[in-house]
Amino acid sequence: MADYAHPEVLVSTDWVAQHANDANVRVVEVDVDTNAYKEGHVPGAIAWSWTTQLSDTVRRDILNKHQFEKLMGDSGISNDTTVVLYGDNNNWFAAWAFWEMKMYGHKDVRIMNGGRKKWLAEGREVSTSEPSLAPAIYRAVGPDNSLRAFLDQVQAALAARSHHMVDVRSPQEFTGEILAPPGLPETCQRGGHIPHARNIPWSKAVNEDGTFKSAEELKALYGAEGIDGSKPVIAYCRIGERSSHTWFVLKYLLGFDRVQNYDGSWTEWGNLVGAPVERGASAAKTA
Repeated sequence: MADYAHPEVLVSTDWVAQHANDANVRVVEVDVDTNAYKEGHVPGAIAWSWTTQLSDTVRRDILNKHQFEKLMGDSGISNDTTVVLYGDNNNWFAAWAFWEMKMYGHKDVRIMNGGRKKWLAEGREVSTSEPSLAPAIYRAVGPDNSLRAFLDQVQAALAARSHHMVDVRSPQEFTGEILAPPGLPETCQRGGHIPHARNIPWSKAVNEDGTFKSAEELKALYGAEGIDGSKPVIAYCRIGERSSHTWFVLKYLLGFDRVQNYDGSWTEWGNLVGAPVERGASAAKTA
């Protein structure tokens, strides 16, 4: 992992096995819900549900500052706690939690490389016990909205052609063949993609075992589509979780310093009246 721009944000399954119960370490399994966690998880880990604990479902937004502080405190996390995140879907929702924690200024947050998939594939110990936690006091800063793209910023970036747009959804979603992956409820009125966006599915950034590809492989993957850090990047998907994974790759593994996650993503853009939409294959790479 030494070739990454910020190798300190990744830890191995071995590291987690050795440090999960350290006094200043909190391991958190982050999934769309806590069903998988209840079936068995890293011993000592707690669970966060993306649906009910990391998102404000009424406002369709991230947690506000007070809500975030409460979640951290209730989870026994203080400002100097080392937080290690992992989850299913090759760390989709762990990456979202990482992004949200960085929005609110947490200094030491890491992702377990390979996530739940690798932990189970290695036959490591799992537990069905939930640890009892002593509440902590947490004081957040921010939010740091430089890490996030809002609709008006995306519209301005598109008009000025000032950013690279990376659509991390499947090719079928990108072309407009389908509106959402099968079985997922959040959808849109129109299929397609933001004009001039490059389609680099999030899944291309990971190996079969769920670990991230090497820095050299990632540079080649994104560079082939013109994404080289020369322009600011806005990543988007359908609801922002897959694009937070790509945001993590671009910002922390490749070291691009101007990367934003557009978490409104296609469920916002694809429902806008009058918003420009392209369908079919991607535009030329010089776009």
